[in-house]
Amino acid sequence: MRILVTGSDGFVGRNIVWNLRNIRDGRNTTRPNLLITEIYGYDIGTSTEDLELACERADFVFNLAGVNRPKDNSEFMEGNFGFASTLLDLLKKHNNTCPVMLSSSIQASLIGRYAGSEYGKSKLAGEELFMKYQEETGSKVLIYRFPNLFGKWCKPNYNSAVATFCNAVANDLDYTVNDRNTELELLYIDDLIEEMLDALEGKEHRCNYDGNSNGLAPVPDDNGNYCYVPTTHHVTLGEIVDLLNTFKAMPDTLMVPSIPNDSFAKKLYSTYLSYLPAEKMIYGFKANVDNRGTFTELIKTADHGQVSINVAKPGIVRGEHWHNSKWETFIVVSGHGLIQQRRIGIDPETGKGYPVIEFEVTGEQMKAVQMIPGYTHNIINLSKTQDLVTVMWANESFDPNHPDTFYEIVDRDGDEKINAEKGNV
Repeated sequence: MRILVTGSDGFVGRNIVWNLRNIRDGRNTTRPNLLITEIYGYDIGTSTEDLELACERADFVFNLAGVNRPKDNSEFMEGNFGFASTLLDLLKKHNNTCPVMLSSSIQASLIGRYAGSEYGKSKLAGEELFMKYQEETGSKVLIYRFPNLFGKWCKPNYNSAVATFCNAVANDLDYTVNDRNTELELLYIDDLIEEMLDALEGKEHRCNYDGNSNGLAPVPDDNGNYCYVPTTHHVTLGEIVDLLNTFKAMPDTLMVPSIPNDSFAKKLYSTYLSYLPAEKMIYGFKANVDNRGTFTELIKTADHGQVSINVAKPGIVRGEHWHNSKWETFIVVSGHGLIQQRRIGIDPETGKGYPVIEFEVTGEQMKAVQMIPGYTHNIINLSKTQDLVTVMWANESFDPNHPDTFYEIVDRDGDEKINAEKGNV
């Protein structure tokens, strides 16, 4: 399959082209039915001859070229309608009836705040031109009315409020939110790309618009005249900037906000990170250091606990405590250690303390050992020369007002040397 992408240097164009390259070059194997052999890019600076050659050979066209911020409103019609007309004329010249996708805008509805929009008028004219082309040639036409877009590589201070806010917060720039309650419908670039790949496979999502005051929302219809991306997000400006400032504080708080799969927060975080300057791509941690080694918190979450890293010096015992409800997972990533656990209290069947359970662990054969609530536990560095490095996950972030941590030696009847090392606890 040979694909033409007009507007290939723009925000959407670059994302499409790079994802098409991944499929063409075998780096993305999630679309086994797509065999891409050539990708033609067209943008400012591309010759007319190259465009004509692409129009002759293409098996699918993504028409993303257009004007968003002209110096004069008349340029909307010239840049959006005019180029679309040129493109379709070239396809007709070469009798190429391949499918053609048109990147339109919800502003083409000319409803509500979009009424009278010169940009919307130019997009609507382009839609009508494509529909007429479909009637005349029998070519398959896919018209998408995109809402506000966001994602990596989107240009700030241009036509995306999300890009503008991300760039400002990431780079400590001033910004203004005129009304925190203003709601936007937002489409994430990766969701858009997935729909474009569906379209290449003939699995686009079809719809119609009802044309009344609520006609901004697509109405799914397998035989509809329009296409749409099923996943969008309705978010207020206040929610956006609040999330962004939470992301910004993360290197200091270590607190990662809730980012469920396919959530707006997860997509916004990825977008925000793409605007970070080089000096903010790295940050340090506060290590708790004593004669035993170090303990450093790495990541905290509100609902999925925290991750820390523990470094124990040779011969050192760490832990010797238990929790009521908290549980932890220890993974030794370097060194040679022994993890011990013992249920606290007396076994009523034997009248004695519960037995000590031991796990010998090494960084060469990493294994996860779970610390059980109600069991006192420790970790001992068995090496005389090498530090023991352990990644520790706890099911809750540490709360100094409710630490749920109580001192209790694990092996009370065991090696006297270990029991004597209270200074190493």
